[in-house]
Amino acid sequence: MQPADIPSAPNFKRPTGIFNRFDTRELVFRALVTLAAFTVAAILMLMLFELTRTAWPAISKFGISFLWSTDWNPPKERFGALPFIAGTIVTSLLALVLGTVIGVGAALFLVEFAPPWVRVPVSYVVELLAAIPSVVYGLWGVFVLGPWIQHTAGPYILDYFSWVPFVKGPVLSVGILAAVVILTIMILPTIVAISRDVIAAVPRSQREGILALGATRWEMIRIAVLPYARSGVLGAAILGLARAIGETLAVALVIGNSTNVPDSIFSPAYTMAAVIANQFREVENPMHEASLIYVGLVLLLITLLVNAIARALVWRVTRGQITTVIE
Repeated sequence: MQPADIPSAPNFKRPTGIFNRFDTRELVFRALVTLAAFTVAAILMLMLFELTRTAWPAISKFGISFLWSTDWNPPKERFGALPFIAGTIVTSLLALVLGTVIGVGAALFLVEFAPPWVRVPVSYVVELLAAIPSVVYGLWGVFVLGPWIQHTAGPYILDYFSWVPFVKGPVLSVGILAAVVILTIMILPTIVAISRDVIAAVPRSQREGILALGATRWEMIRIAVLPYARSGVLGAAILGLARAIGETLAVALVIGNSTNVPDSIFSPAYTMAAVIANQFREVENPMHEASLIYVGLVLLLITLLVNAIARALVWRVTRGQITTVIE
């Protein structure tokens, strides 16, 4: 066929004006998704503004010293958040350590060792833990976990680990240890689910290559799997930390609700979320209310920071996977 015999393409008219690149539906769609994105950001900004405005009497009176003051005396209008910050940090970090060790171990078992007939039901049970209401965890902690700690686990810990700092009596059914165990169980689904997906995303070629060189299963996991998944696992742990920091009802039921700085893992304490939930409906004066909202503002800022760090770590490992696929 000669070039002259090739039929010419249809003569389409190109749109003119503002619709050169986008038609009406494209513009409407872009406007809607942009509005949705800015709506989320606007809600967050409004929350920060409203919390700051309502807490301003306490902010202007106590300033930054509110964060390290230990006095919480509503009748005398003297307030400090250190006992609640300390309780939140201690319970959350201990739960993070226990939850990460157990969660990463469970994820490695599900990905590397479990046969399919075990992997599926165990994964389902782990994910089911996330659907249990927090009040159920709290009631279980009050009626089952607390008495077990007081009569069985607590005396055993004192007998064999009293040389460890912050391990001293008396052993109570409510306190830091009960809250740590509850939080550990509650953050396990998050850590296990994300760690399992990140570990499963490690390229099979890395596993096969290190095994072909004569490595054992443990050496393969240590050399080829865990370094690749490190950022994602750390992101999962920090997301679990964010959940532990913000948990309210279950912790309020088992932590003992004391305004003193805890000095033992058996001491009753308070977290920032728990003190707001317990005292906000019983405020004694406007400064008490403003101080509780100040605590809520600090809690919100800490949670936002923790989530931002976790998202950055998860994005880092995801970007690495995309680069591997492209190459």
